[in-house]
Amino acid sequence: MALLDVQNLTFSYPESSTPALSGVNVRVEPGEFVVVCGGSGSGKSTLIRHLKSALTPHGQREGEVRYKGIPLSQVDLRTQAGEIGFVMQHPAQQLVTDQVWHELAFGLENLGLRLPDMHLRVAEMASYFGLQTWFDRAVWELSGGEQQMLNLASVMAMHPEVLVLDEPTSQLDPMAAAEFLHTIHRLNQQLGLTVILVEHRLDEVFPMADRVVVLERGKVLWNDSPRQVGQAMANHSLAVCCPVPMQIFNRAQGEGMCPMTVKEGRMWMEQYRGASQPAQSVSATPSAQSVALEAREVWFRYDRHGADILQGLNLRVPQGQIYALVGGNGGGKTTALSLFSGENRPYRGKISIYERNHDACRGEKPYKNTLGVLPQNPQTLFVRDCVGDDLWELLRDLPLSPKEQGQRLAQVVEQTQLEGLLDQHPYDLSGGEQQRAALAKVLLLDPDILLLDEPTKGLDGCYKQTLGHMLQDLTQRGKTILMVSHDVEFCACYAHTCGLLFRGRLVSEQPAREFFLGNHFYTTAANQMARKVFPQAVTVEDVVKACIQSK
Repeated sequence: MALLDVQNLTFSYPESSTPALSGVNVRVEPGEFVVVCGGSGSGKSTLIRHLKSALTPHGQREGEVRYKGIPLSQVDLRTQAGEIGFVMQHPAQQLVTDQVWHELAFGLENLGLRLPDMHLRVAEMASYFGLQTWFDRAVWELSGGEQQMLNLASVMAMHPEVLVLDEPTSQLDPMAAAEFLHTIHRLNQQLGLTVILVEHRLDEVFPMADRVVVLERGKVLWNDSPRQVGQAMANHSLAVCCPVPMQIFNRAQGEGMCPMTVKEGRMWMEQYRGASQPAQSVSATPSAQSVALEAREVWFRYDRHGADILQGLNLRVPQGQIYALVGGNGGGKTTALSLFSGENRPYRGKISIYERNHDACRGEKPYKNTLGVLPQNPQTLFVRDCVGDDLWELLRDLPLSPKEQGQRLAQVVEQTQLEGLLDQHPYDLSGGEQQRAALAKVLLLDPDILLLDEPTKGLDGCYKQTLGHMLQDLTQRGKTILMVSHDVEFCACYAHTCGLLFRGRLVSEQPAREFFLGNHFYTTAANQMARKVFPQAVTVEDVVKACIQSK
């Protein structure tokens, strides 16, 4: 008997003419590791939220979800809370208490466990997940990776039979994400825990999965083993969502078994060892007319008596460039953006815009629409009940004629692919769709400088390419982009310069290609796979081109 059985599920959000799910059938057996993937808005999050009654979205539904053969609607909420664990996309949104130890105990208190049993489970989870050193800390002091690990430990303390996760690594840096996903895999392997995971980082999770379910426009496109799904996606637009070794193999028309991991990819690439090294194209860095943004010896802390988040930061962003600021969670990247945007001010040092002091030009007419800011949480930008009204609300404040307003709106809607979403409530959109809607509001302002905090979060591989080309077009028009990102593949493809922020200081700054060639761990999967054969290759495009030219 299946542990979870989704039977002919069709679901539509209120006032939506297009179903978010259409005739979905998925069975999950006990102990399975199932990955659910697909493009933004394909129905992934909507599907898994139907696996727990308390999280089921409001709307019109047909079909049924069964848990252990019983309709989920007939399973009491206490049983669901204890046996169906759920980890959300945004770590901070799931935390409900003030301290780590209390967060671990909170779910157990609600289940009504005896105090000795609670102490045992809290101690066991703290030991298993390595939380001992920050057991007494406040939850707001934790990094994003630590918060997400705490959420996982808190859920596991209730001894669930199935663990459902909705893009749990979207806020994490590559190393923290890898550690988190390996922990999930260990729980599946050691405890036989059933795992249902929605994820965009398919390089990590494909090798862990027993089965992959691919959704497109609310329907199941494929439901098979990871290797079979990877081969089936080769000629589909979703091919760019596959793990990097699969993308390279398929695009280079490889023979034999399709590699799924970097290790398998290296073994497959041995056939090219000794081949002549093709010349690598070097993306030209735009000649900078001036410095658009500058931080000079900037120090900042959130609490007067707290630790310094930024410690003597020196950063120069030339005009007309895409500058990617990378680094681990808690390194100060988002804080640096908040200083450039004016949300916060340093207590020492100077922030400049076009070589003028930030405070001096604040409010001046020439600088009023200079900055456009995309925050880490896109929901903070939404103020109306539907996407279209939200965009028009912003346009009304711009000094444009009605005709110019309509033209700009149409252009931005096309760029962000929001055509079919204008009548929907922003909160009914998927994470990737919300990201695109928030980006549209920023683009409507037509700012000279864009400050983007995790712009690719929640986006599928197809739209990442669209976004990358759009950002490059903006720089060719003289715009400047400073983005914080954990997406090293995206930064390698589209950024001109990368800077590594570590403990509040800029410890490295190089052209993007040189930056990723010089790193061992903080680099692209394509470089890790091909560096023994094509040491100058950084992106998937580089490796594919080298393979084809070497045949």
